[in-house]
Amino acid sequence: MTTNSNRFSTYTSTSVGTNAEEKKDDQKKDMWSSMLDSVASGKRLPERNILVLGGSVDSQREFLEALSSNGQRRNMDLQNKLPPIANSFALGYTYYDVLDADQEDILARVSLYLLSSPAPTFASLIKPLLTPQSIPNTLIVILLDWSQPWSWMRQLREWLLLLRNVLMSLSPECKEAMEEVISGWRERGRTGGSVNLDGTGAVATEGDVALPLGPGEWEDALGLPLCVVCQNSERIDYLEKTQGWKEERFDLVLQYLRTALLRHGASLIYTAPTMITPLPSLVHASLGIHSLLKRAPLKHNVIDRDKIVVPPNWDSWGKIRVLRDGFDVESVSEGWSIDFNQPSPISRPQAMNGTEGETFESNDMSEPAGSAVVMYEEQVQDTSLDTLQLAQGNKDTTKLEIPSVDTQAFLGNQLGRLEQQKKEDEKTIRENSFAQVATDDIISDHIGPVQFNMGGIQVDADDMVQRLKDRQAYGQSPEPLAFDDDSQDEPAPQVDTDTLAKFFGNLMNRKPASGGPLGKT
Repeated sequence: MTTNSNRFSTYTSTSVGTNAEEKKDDQKKDMWSSMLDSVASGKRLPERNILVLGGSVDSQREFLEALSSNGQRRNMDLQNKLPPIANSFALGYTYYDVLDADQEDILARVSLYLLSSPAPTFASLIKPLLTPQSIPNTLIVILLDWSQPWSWMRQLREWLLLLRNVLMSLSPECKEAMEEVISGWRERGRTGGSVNLDGTGAVATEGDVALPLGPGEWEDALGLPLCVVCQNSERIDYLEKTQGWKEERFDLVLQYLRTALLRHGASLIYTAPTMITPLPSLVHASLGIHSLLKRAPLKHNVIDRDKIVVPPNWDSWGKIRVLRDGFDVESVSEGWSIDFNQPSPISRPQAMNGTEGETFESNDMSEPAGSAVVMYEEQVQDTSLDTLQLAQGNKDTTKLEIPSVDTQAFLGNQLGRLEQQKKEDEKTIRENSFAQVATDDIISDHIGPVQFNMGGIQVDADDMVQRLKDRQAYGQSPEPLAFDDDSQDEPAPQVDTDTLAKFFGNLMNRKPASGGPLGKT
């Protein structure tokens, strides 16, 4: 019997079939994972970051309320989904969602990191927020307040020096990302460029040539877009009424700010809680967030003194000079360059507005020559402090202004004042009572006697009232306590007690008369 010599390996066929099935499974898994990733990426919200510097806890909350739409916050309040604002200590944090015009679709989620003090020790809190991935989606916002406009340039310098130190310490990858960001911002909004001021794409036409940078523009670029927000612009009227500020002073403040911010390519806006401002449009355009349904063009406004809007990459030295003649924009720009490139500040405690605080001065504790901050503070001053210094000009400031008074002397003086006041009150009461009596007499003279019939007897009402008053006064009069001197000297009469005892004894022993028996009780 012959056998089949063609043998085959069952192991080989089995192993080959197994590998083919595994490849099919891997392909299926890759297909599903790619589909899930595409769906997840489509639903993932774009994330943007805002680093808010300056202001108090309350002013930072006002900034967030002005930035997020009122309708959005109202809906989130009703749904109890309003995110908390944790900004009481060191670096605060909160977030909000940017909704489209129909208030339904979410365009992006914006995270806000809040810092109130420009202390150099807080630089370590800012540095981890700036990474190669977050830098293209980050905006710097510096808050200033119209309650102290004379300190704006100093506050702005402190924050920018802190930012400069943080940005210089970043990694080379972060610096490359900042270079790409700034190169894109330099071309934004310029004629012949591909991007408008609001960040949307521009349609280039034939013959358009990109304009070069003007003098003083982007000479001290930070590496990140910057926006300066001057809050509470309604206090402009208060400064005009109480401190005598004129239009020239307000224009001077604006020219200084615009000249300094021009070197960093920054934007500027004035806001107030009582009016609607284009702050959301300006900030969202700087972050690259645009509505899909309604496009709000970003317009400048340098005419209305309480509604100033200066978009990024719009300003120039020529436009600053037009605002008010006589402003030396070259000197101020050069002075701001000196301020920005000075050594890092150090902190020292100092009393500010009656409270203990910290200010940050340069290492040599003196201002550099040609400083724009010094020029600004010489021209924009707090006139209320000038009045106080004028009142104290001829006084010795090493001694107490008001010495304390001895306690007993103070109480004695107050006692005399109280007695004098009491006499004046009594005099006023007497005059009022006399006037009342005189008024009653006049009325009686006009009216005449009032009589009425009581039981057939004609009675005079005035006479009866007077008799009642006399009787009441007699009944309430106290008995005399003092006696005459003669009556006090006379001895008191002696009482004969024996005679009285005999009289009362006879009464008790008296017999009843005949015919009339004594009744018992």
